[in-house]
Amino acid sequence: MQGCRPYSLLRALAALLALAAMLPAHAADTLYLYNWNNYISEDTVQRFEAHCRCELKQDYYSDNEEMLAKLEAGAVGYDVLVPTGNAVESLVRRKALRAIDRAQLPNLRNVRREFLDTWFDPANRYSVPYATSVTLLGFNLDKMRELGLPTDSWALIFEPRHLQKLKGRVTVLNSQRELMAAAMRYLGHSVQEHDPQKWEEAKRLILRAKPYWAAFSNSTYIKDLAIGTIWVAHGYSNDMWRAQQDAAAAKRPFQIGFATPKEGAVLAVDNFVLHKSGRRPDLAHRFIDFMLEGRNAADVSNLIGAGNTNAAAMPHILPEIAANPGIFPPPAELQRLEMLRDFDPKLRRTLSRMWTEIKVR
Repeated sequence: MQGCRPYSLLRALAALLALAAMLPAHAADTLYLYNWNNYISEDTVQRFEAHCRCELKQDYYSDNEEMLAKLEAGAVGYDVLVPTGNAVESLVRRKALRAIDRAQLPNLRNVRREFLDTWFDPANRYSVPYATSVTLLGFNLDKMRELGLPTDSWALIFEPRHLQKLKGRVTVLNSQRELMAAAMRYLGHSVQEHDPQKWEEAKRLILRAKPYWAAFSNSTYIKDLAIGTIWVAHGYSNDMWRAQQDAAAAKRPFQIGFATPKEGAVLAVDNFVLHKSGRRPDLAHRFIDFMLEGRNAADVSNLIGAGNTNAAAMPHILPEIAANPGIFPPPAELQRLEMLRDFDPKLRRTLSRMWTEIKVR
């Protein structure tokens, strides 16, 4: 085989270097994010990749239980997770998280004070607040006016006197904690109540209303509300916003509204955390700090209608979203919202039995 001349070697080396510059980042410069679906736009992903000269790879989950179960089953390698408060509490208890280094997060100052130092992570040792949602009522506004039904109370989905006008047109979340929490708030109890008898009251309320409901649904209610198949849905504020936008875009002959019931509701706060199995805590901190910048933090609100924990994001959020009390509850309403918490094993088993009875009867 004939040898290469020196200048040929230089040309070959230059070509290889040019090709390398065009290739995706090496695996060593990849950040692995385990996230809710559609929680960060492609534009923001591309800006971060350019900012860090790395690659961002995402896997997705549909609820906290799915995420926790996958990690419990041995999934490793995720640098950043985005769990809700009660799931943060669970991960801290399992010693599954890496502590946050505040020195690497100068933009942490942008987080609104009311979302810091929470019960699930005092002093924010492990978590950084990112986005919020409220579990509330979505409804066909025109039908509610026509039928003379209240839209500011959980009575809309629990009281037979209202449900008689809505039979087969109501869906509720297929979630033990969320549905039973709505019943508890309507009865005047806390969603963090430990007395089994009060949860028994909630179960009976649900069983009384169940014959009038069309379905237990965690996702199809968005489309069903938007096309008019159902008239009332128990669900998440960002989903109701999407249904509202879809109905308007399709020029439906009705409007979708959503509101937080006066009795109170569940507030969910999703957070960035660092999993212990992550290989790149340095990139993880850079990602979190990047997402705490105002424009980047606003992304989740403008993309899916989520609430926001970031003060610097507000000028970048679409006015119609920022002004919506169902997405950004005013201070007085915020005081009526509660977060779900983990319970002791005995109460968890009790609630599980109640949920089984609710579903099979």
